[in-house]
Amino acid sequence: MDKKTPLYDRHVALKGKMVSFGGYTMPVQYGKGILAEHMAVRTKMGMFDVSHMGEVLFEGKGALPSLNHLLSNDYTNLPVGKVRYGTMLNEKGGVIDDLIVYHLGEDRYMVVVNAATHDKDADHMAKNLLPDTRFTDISEDTGLISLQGPMTKDFLPALVESGELPAVYYSEKEHVVIGGVDCLVSRTGYTGEFGYEIFCSANEVGKIWNLLLEKRGEDLLPCGPGARDTLRLEAAMPLYGHEMDETVSPLETGLDFAVKLGKKEFIGLSALLAEPPKRERIGLKVTGRGIVREEEDLYLGDHKIGRTTSGTYCPYLKGAYAMALVPRETVTIGDTVLADVRGRKVACEVVPLPFYKRK
Repeated sequence: MDKKTPLYDRHVALKGKMVSFGGYTMPVQYGKGILAEHMAVRTKMGMFDVSHMGEVLFEGKGALPSLNHLLSNDYTNLPVGKVRYGTMLNEKGGVIDDLIVYHLGEDRYMVVVNAATHDKDADHMAKNLLPDTRFTDISEDTGLISLQGPMTKDFLPALVESGELPAVYYSEKEHVVIGGVDCLVSRTGYTGEFGYEIFCSANEVGKIWNLLLEKRGEDLLPCGPGARDTLRLEAAMPLYGHEMDETVSPLETGLDFAVKLGKKEFIGLSALLAEPPKRERIGLKVTGRGIVREEEDLYLGDHKIGRTTSGTYCPYLKGAYAMALVPRETVTIGDTVLADVRGRKVACEVVPLPFYKRK
């Protein structure tokens, strides 16, 4: 049985197209459709219910050592109020999940994990804590709204009653009061656009949603996971279960920046050091006719070299794009490869990542 987020009834009232997504019943899109929602985020504003994401707390003197033991990035020098991406690996160096760490205060961290991997993540973390660490899963008590798009820079500050919004990318502020609700607000997102993410009590997240709808005018659209996926692919952001999983090293999927091989230790480090990455993530612009989607066989000439991991039509770029995992140094920028789409070979050009980057 799929779970429901605290905003479920509001999605139904807005006539969202409800589908199963990550173990939750979610509105994949609303009446105006994915194209309109995508373009709203790129040119104006869009808001997403992402309350299905998981949140866990690490507290106590062992919190930082536990995070550095569990995750591939190094959080030793992460200042209070800043946010840092990372990956959690198995002993073979495969990705259990990618996640974001928030340094809330002395010996106090919040980690945001993917909805579909929440249970296995929490279990793995709990089993691998170092001494003097308090681990608390606050997912069921937390609501989360992602407000994304260039106009959010002026829109959200006007709704803040007290406290201050985070000023730079990958930072956060606690005790920001919006609509009478005490919130944690971060400058993060999964769209490649300027935006904020608003955390608050699950019991009060509806107040934030209602306020944003009330004040939005014509410039803000409610958006579903459908647009979130096209936006993240256009920005070439990897998605767990597609560009990475427990058989894929973070070094193979372009996440080198989040892997600190010079750390004293973390789970999976030995495996990464023992075996150099054999694959790499590449970007593809579809030059032939059609759309290339995930899990399409990829050919260089007559030789199969790999499979696509994600692919779709990207509305802002007005073209079809895809990502793929292939053996390292098999192709270079400008090469033509062929994707097998239901028995038909579709030409693609190897292009740099990301496809879209906010100016």
